Amino acid sequence: MKMKTAPMGWNSWDCYGAAVTEDIVRRNAEFMAEHLKEYGWEYIVVDIQWYEPYAATNEYHPFADVVMDEYGRLLPAVNRFPSAANGAGFGPLAEYVHSLGLKFGIHIMRGIPRQAVHQNTKIMNSDRHAREIAKTNSICAWNTDMYGVDPEKDGAREYYNSIFELYASWGVDFIKCDDIARELPHEESELIMLSKALHGCGRPMVLSLSPGPALLEKAELYKQISNMWRITDDFWDKWELLYDMFSRAEKWCTHAGAGHWPDADMLPVGPIRQVYDVNNWTNFTQDEQITMLTLWSIMRSPLMLGGELTGFDEFTMNLVTNSEILAMHANARHSHQVWRREIDGIEHALWIAADTKGGYYVAVFNLGDKDSGISIPLADLEIYDGVNGTELWSGEHVEEPKSLSVSLKSHGARAYHFTYN
Repeated sequence: MKMKTAPMGWNSWDCYGAAVTEDIVRRNAEFMAEHLKEYGWEYIVVDIQWYEPYAATNEYHPFADVVMDEYGRLLPAVNRFPSAANGAGFGPLAEYVHSLGLKFGIHIMRGIPRQAVHQNTKIMNSDRHAREIAKTNSICAWNTDMYGVDPEKDGAREYYNSIFELYASWGVDFIKCDDIARELPHEESELIMLSKALHGCGRPMVLSLSPGPALLEKAELYKQISNMWRITDDFWDKWELLYDMFSRAEKWCTHAGAGHWPDADMLPVGPIRQVYDVNNWTNFTQDEQITMLTLWSIMRSPLMLGGELTGFDEFTMNLVTNSEILAMHANARHSHQVWRREIDGIEHALWIAADTKGGYYVAVFNLGDKDSGISIPLADLEIYDGVNGTELWSGEHVEEPKSLSVSLKSHGARAYHFTYN
């Protein structure tokens, strides 16, 4: 599936872990359609364990009973997703999301349910059974739901074909496949089989691979068989993780391109961890959130909001509806770090990208614990005379500068667009 810009949407994990319900999905979809769709936000993604009736938090119940059909294909738990009753699956919920002008996605785990293997269920369109294709020594280290599937076994491809046939019939537009991105090279053949089944199901779907860190030496494989892949383990609202992302972004940014993007993970903004306390709010400062969205946008990471949308305050809404920053996300090309160095004892980073519509995007970051004021010669960016600029967060204009004078808060960022006169 070739896309010009990295996906933008909402994912239920940061707020609801494994416990999201249909009413929550619907209200977030309604909010996105009314307030965010016009800015490019369009995917609504139900994260892990929608097939587990009693999921309650971000923690999993070990060896939980799951809902599945006679062919070992997981189905939504009806007590959490009432519209899935009578075998409808996610079809009615996807139809509702589509009616709002949005797209619908789900999370899946690599492999086949252990429950299906223990019951030795039939495989659709095959004379094989679950035990014959299961790779029982291939298990997820952090979740007990699945066994891997052995691509060498008859019936393995038919099993993967059958699940993507089901997802296509539901109207799914986005698949986040977990326990796969970093499970290479030992599970590489299963990943390739999964990708072929998805791309052969007759419905275009984004394929997102998790969790990270993805393997840099496998970049070309990720680009050929998926649309996005996680370059980090779960990203949360801690400065240490955001600081670490600069090193990951530097390594991965050159692999962003038409239809494929390194994924820096969800944006934990606004109300998050709602299953624990509805008063929970992101621990990131406002400057750290500006830094995060600036870095994700200039490196062209997918943008997936993690907070409860209906609880966004004025700052958060302004953060995620800044048209100029989102234009940088859409139009930046050949993004890369120019330098990362200490200036007056404070660490800074400088990034640049070409704009498909003309000019350059430039981002300056203060990675230190003190406010700073620095001057950057435009020659550092190989931008010379005859340009004007605009700072994208403030709207401040910069007239024909020789150097860029920047005041930055601790952990803060500024982003600029420069065009030639």
